[in-house]
This record gives sequence, structure tokens and C-alpha cells, in this order.
Amino acid sequence: MKVMVVGAGKLGYKLAELMVMDNIDVTVVDYNQKTLDFVNEHLDVLTVLANGIEISVLKELGIEHYKLLVATTNSDETNTLICSLAKKLGCETTIARIRNPDYMEQLDFIKHELGIDYIINPDLATAQAIEKYLLKNYNFYSDEFVSGKVQMIDFNIEHMEEFVGKRLMDLENFEGLLITAISRNGEIIIPNGSTELMANDMIYVIGKTTDIQNLNNRISKDIINKEVEKVMILGGSNIGYYLAQKLTKDNILVTLVEQNKERCHQLSEDLGDILIIHGDGTDIHLLEEEGISSMDAFVGVTGFDEENLLMALMAKQSGVPKTIAKISRQNYTKIIDRLGIDAALNPIYITASEVLKVIRGGKIVSVSLLLGGDGEVTEIIIGKDLPIVGKSLEELKLPKGIIIGVIVHNGEVIIPNGKTRIQANDRIVVFCLSENLPTLKMFFKSQKGGILSELWNRAKGTR
Repeated sequence: MKVMVVGAGKLGYKLAELMVMDNIDVTVVDYNQKTLDFVNEHLDVLTVLANGIEISVLKELGIEHYKLLVATTNSDETNTLICSLAKKLGCETTIARIRNPDYMEQLDFIKHELGIDYIINPDLATAQAIEKYLLKNYNFYSDEFVSGKVQMIDFNIEHMEEFVGKRLMDLENFEGLLITAISRNGEIIIPNGSTELMANDMIYVIGKTTDIQNLNNRISKDIINKEVEKVMILGGSNIGYYLAQKLTKDNILVTLVEQNKERCHQLSEDLGDILIIHGDGTDIHLLEEEGISSMDAFVGVTGFDEENLLMALMAKQSGVPKTIAKISRQNYTKIIDRLGIDAALNPIYITASEVLKVIRGGKIVSVSLLLGGDGEVTEIIIGKDLPIVGKSLEELKLPKGIIIGVIVHNGEVIIPNGKTRIQANDRIVVFCLSENLPTLKMFFKSQKGGILSELWNRAKGTR
């Protein structure tokens, strides 16, 4: 498969990086030589110094032979035009990043008239993820699969006696749940039954939604768990705008703090009755005057990761039950577990997950990037022609970095063991380290004969 990424910013770079891991032939186009030099130093891709909006460039690169083009420049209009041109020149599928709220009500028209297959909006997707978390009756960040039947929750065990110093096999009241990964001091551990948990480990637990809810209630019994009714948002960015708009529709009282006076006036016009505060959101005295201690949640979505993280931490210390920070720099990911805030969301990872689902297509239902992009959880529908059909998990001999956490068979959610067999049309939720993605792709690729059969035969020891 050949994919072209136009625009090598944070999103474009991350998409190229993930696609290289999937053994995809990637071409990155950008008009900034320094940006391309950085890409060349870190990724095995073809880089082209050019303006992706030029028809001659697209023709010269043979755009008609590309499976997909993703336009991620800083301009919505440029992305739209690039995708439209690429589509008319023969590219099979196009994806445009469009972030301006003014275009959101016209997306169907834009897609239909300009021939764009998919539109991604990192700001809107991030606001939706935050809204989803705030509306859940969980004290810890979670993601859902299989139409909500399966949940995965991640939390820092800190010094909880129920976990610290115990092997996974010795955990009590953990039936129907599976710890798929442990993040310890910034490193990922794929555990087994003998793995011992240590203080401040971040653990990722997957299971039936009801079992996850019971776990949440048990480990947060000393935390006052109430519905979110009042939220303070720091930052009047697009994310702040989308989030305030959505929470208001959910009948949640919103206070939004923004430093730019002109932006405050614009937000006031666009958002109606929402309380807009003009001021420095990093001034804790201002936040105290605006009643931060009475809030049920605090969300930092300014353009500065440091402000978002610091003020989310300050809000936590002021007694706010749920605190969330938007981050965009990958090097902060390793320290998030230790800060004590409830969730840190990266728009790049959220958006990249959506693009990966489109790229992989077919039976891939959802993709969620985790652990700073070092791992992912994928929901897959098992096709009847896969060689793993009818095989038990112990027969598969999956690498250590791949864990099948859940199998849904005929609507029944199963936490599998080595004897569990995979059947056609089952839905499975797989945790995989990024380094094992090529192997995962091989195991779940629909192919008769060839290298997949050879891999399967080797796994059975017949060769």
C-alpha cells in the first residue's frame, strides 16, 4: 500500500511513523526543508520538498497509484483543495484535516461536492473524548469497545494495599478482569500471572463493563463519586469552544477562562449564556475567586502543555474531583502517571487512531493508541478465512507483546484463557505493543497459503 501524507507537522509525522510500523510505503510532502530533514532522520519514508497543492507535483509523484492521501497542513482550505485534486487525479481515498468550527455544519456538502472521503477534526474529537469521560460515572479514565459492552480502565495504584506487592495471580476479587499492561517509570511491562505490582504502577484493566464498574466502585470507595454538574475550562481554543458547546447541551454549567480579550468577545457571541471570564488562567487567585473549589471538573485546553498540566494539578489540590489536561508533546507522556491528575489527552493520538482505522479497513472496528503511542488496543471482527479460526490461544503462541484481552462470541463477553478458542465472526479486543504490530498484522490478515500459512505451520511446530 502507498500512502501520501501532505504536511509534516505533529499529526503528519505521527501518522507517517505509525504507518511505517505497519510496513506501509509512505511519502511525506512538505515545503519546509528543516521539517523534512527531521522526518528523514527518524523515519524510513520518501520525503518530497514541494507544495502539495500543485497539480504538477501530484502528477509527478504518480498520485493515481496511491491508496490514500492524508492532508494535514495548517490550513483547512489547503487540505480541502489538496484532497479534491488528488481524488480527481485518481487517488483512491482522501482524508482532510479540517478544524474551523465555521465549517462543521457544511461537512457533508464539502465531502460530497469536493470528493473527500473522510474529514478529521482533532479539536472536535478531543472535545468529544473529554465529554465522554466527564459524563461517565468513573473516577478513572476509560475507553470502550464492542458497542460499550467492554471497557478498559487505567489508573495509578499508588500505595493501594489491594495491589502493591502482590502478584497478578494473587489479586482478590479480580475474576472476569485482565491487566493487559503496566506502565512503570515510563516503561511498558506486558505482565503474566507472576508479575508483582509495585507502588505507583499505572495499570490497564479490561473486562465487561459491569465488572469494570464494580472495580471502579471498589477502588474508589473513599472518593465522593457524583455526577458532573459544574465544569471550569481553561482556554478558549477550538477544543474549549467545542467542549463548552457540548457540555451546555448536556445541561452542565460551564465557566470558561480565556486570556485574549477579543477571543472572549467571540466566544461570548458564539456560546450564548456560558460564563466567559477574561483573565490569566494560571493565576490561582483568579480561579479561586471564580469558585474553582466548587467545580466538579477542571479541563486545561490552552495551547501550552505546561499550563494545562500545572493548572490541572492545582485544581486537583483545590479539591476538584476530576481534572483533565490536553497535551501535545510526546516527551511529557512518561511523567503523566506521576502527576496525580486524572487524564491527559493528546489530540494527535486521538486523531491518528481514527486514521489508522480507515487505513486498516475491513474488519478493524476501532483503534486506540495508548501509553504515548507505544501500544494500542484494536477491536477486530474475525473473518471465517483466517487461519486462527478454531484455534486455542495457547496454540497460537502469540508473542509476549500481543494479548487478546476479550473475546465476544454470540454476544457473550469472555475473558479468555489459554484453552479459549477463536471462532469466525467473534469480536476480539487485542492489546499490542507497537513493535509487535507487523506480527499482529500477519496473524489477522485474511490470506490463504503463502507466508501466513507458513507462520502458522511454524507455530504448530510442523516445520
